[in-house]
Amino acid sequence: MSSKIRILVAEDHLVARVGVSAIINRQPDMLVVADASNGRQAVERYRQHLPDVALLDLRMPVMSGIEVAIAIRKEFPDARLIALTSYGGDEDIRRTLAAGVRAYLTKDVLGRELLQTIRTVYAGGTYLPPPLAAALEAQSDSPTLSQREIQVLELVARGLSNKQIAYTLDITETTAKNHVQHILQKLGAQDRTRAATAAIQRGIIHL
Repeated sequence: MSSKIRILVAEDHLVARVGVSAIINRQPDMLVVADASNGRQAVERYRQHLPDVALLDLRMPVMSGIEVAIAIRKEFPDARLIALTSYGGDEDIRRTLAAGVRAYLTKDVLGRELLQTIRTVYAGGTYLPPPLAAALEAQSDSPTLSQREIQVLELVARGLSNKQIAYTLDITETTAKNHVQHILQKLGAQDRTRAATAAIQRGIIHL
C-alpha cells in the first residue's frame, strides 16, 4: 500500500468525483486517499492526508481551484498539483500554471492520459496537452488587460451600457467608454458582443 501514489481528488460534482476516483483506484500503483467537494475542504484534506498528487477542479464553491493551489503551495511548496477542469482558455491555463500547478487537463481527457499525467507529475514532471499548449502559444503575444479593464469587460458581458458601467464602478461615462475602446483594440474585436465572447472563450472572464 505504501508504494502506491496517494491522490486527493477535489471536485464539487459527485458523479465526476466518484468517476475519477474509480478510474484511479483500478490502477495497481494508485490510491485515492481523500476527496473534497469544495475549495476549503480541499486545503484541509491536503493538510490532513499529505497526498503525493492532488487533482483540482478550477471551479469549486468557497475557494476556486487557483485559490486552493496558492494556499496549498504556500504551506507545501513542493506540492504536486494537477488541474482537471472544463475550462480550456489560454488565460485559465496561464493563471493556473502561474499558481504552481504542474499539469492542466480538461474534463474530456481520456482515462489513459489522466493516469499518465498523474504518474508524470508524481515523478516531478509537468504536462500540458498539445492542443492546450498550442492555444497558449497562439495568444502569447496578445496584449494583456488591466484589472480595471477586466472589471469593465465583465460588465460588458452582462449587457451593461457605458453609463451603467460608469455608475457601477464609480467612474465617468467617458472613462468607461475609453476602457471599452481599449478592450476592443486589445482583443481585436469589432464590437462589444464579440469582445465578450472572445473573453469568455479565452478564460479572461467567467459568467
